[in-house]
Amino acid sequence: MDQKLDDNASYGLLDRTFHLTEQHTTVKREILAGLTTFVSMAYILFVNPTILGQAGMDKGAVFTATAISAIIGCALMAFLANYPIAIAPGLGDNAFFTFSVVLGMGIPWEKAMAGVFIASVLFTILSFLKVREIVIDSISKDLKLAMAAGIGIFIAFIGLQGGGLVTASKTSLVEMGSLSVPTTWLTIFGIFVIAILMAKKVPGSIFIGLVSTAILGLVTGLIKMPEHLISLAPSMKPTFGVGIAHLPSIADPEMWAVVLILLLVAFFDTAGTLIGLAQQAGIMKNNKMPRIGQALMADSISMLAGSVMGTTPTATYVESSAGIAVGGRTGLTSLTVGILFVFSMFFSPLLTVVTTQVTAPALIVVGVLMASALREINWDKFEIAMPAFLTIIGMPLTYNISYGMAFGFLTYPILMTVAGRRKEVNYVVWILMVAFALMLYVLNKLPN
Repeated sequence: MDQKLDDNASYGLLDRTFHLTEQHTTVKREILAGLTTFVSMAYILFVNPTILGQAGMDKGAVFTATAISAIIGCALMAFLANYPIAIAPGLGDNAFFTFSVVLGMGIPWEKAMAGVFIASVLFTILSFLKVREIVIDSISKDLKLAMAAGIGIFIAFIGLQGGGLVTASKTSLVEMGSLSVPTTWLTIFGIFVIAILMAKKVPGSIFIGLVSTAILGLVTGLIKMPEHLISLAPSMKPTFGVGIAHLPSIADPEMWAVVLILLLVAFFDTAGTLIGLAQQAGIMKNNKMPRIGQALMADSISMLAGSVMGTTPTATYVESSAGIAVGGRTGLTSLTVGILFVFSMFFSPLLTVVTTQVTAPALIVVGVLMASALREINWDKFEIAMPAFLTIIGMPLTYNISYGMAFGFLTYPILMTVAGRRKEVNYVVWILMVAFALMLYVLNKLPN
């Protein structure tokens, strides 16, 4: 009897905190969604240290910084915004940091990390002043839908690539992957399992598919069984506070170009992802996101914390769409992701089981779900259809969410004006057009 009362009290507390009943969800569904999102994005714990390690940073320290920044971001997103959206260091930013800034421009990683810190401070200030919120609210419904569909196609492309179904080609850029590679069949297996379960409307289809694929990999030997189960988290001493210690180097003019690009890319990657995920989760109300300011502040604070600990900017994760597809609707989903990141710091060997072939089926199926936004775009009006189309195809074809958004914003205000609909274009959109043009110009000037 006492146990039942305790259970009811615990549920009541969670319901009041995350408004579960109001969002027509349950604790079980939210936790399952959090598990699904975590499994889909757990790769960042290994990918981020690998990429930043090529810049000369200590991989162990980056591993711990990655986990802690994700924990902070997910917890803030849960309690401030109550959104089922996870936060962790972004892939695009770490690649830019390593390959363009450190290796391309020859800037030492310590100095470059000072640029990350300055960009994070500016990012937080912009969020506090609600500049980011104003920008997101100014974007038209059609472009928001295009971003959602574009992100869906983009993550499906990531899944196809990670699963080995699509590979690089010297003649046609991409081509069909080889079916003689055994691990590719893990992806194919996972796709069919999830698709069949989804067609039968089985709850938790995506998570069941992920677990089934991982088990098949272990049984067949395609996925190596980890040698250890538990390991202590590495120290952050080699990277902690390095950016702050090298702040005087920010006086170098080339560093301001680095800061500008980091700021713009982080700004629009997060904006595009938030809009796409909000559309998928049904959060948008009258073309606006409730509590958008709190969500952006959670993202900003986690980015600032990450820059101090020694990792590149954090971002809202498109893989959150996997959890949303399972039924995640509140911050309890993102809190679950954060808690799992805590455990991952001590059970990191187990995460090696979650290979790209395991997560690929989830990303592909979620891409199908997010592409449904295409049906609501006003394709009959060319001044809307063209920017929307460029936004959608730009994301997967350039492998960058911000570039896809740039294509849309560089054409939308011009075509709307030519069509005699200039009054429907918010002045902020014109500012965004200039900002994206500047971003593309600066990026074009940087070494490849």
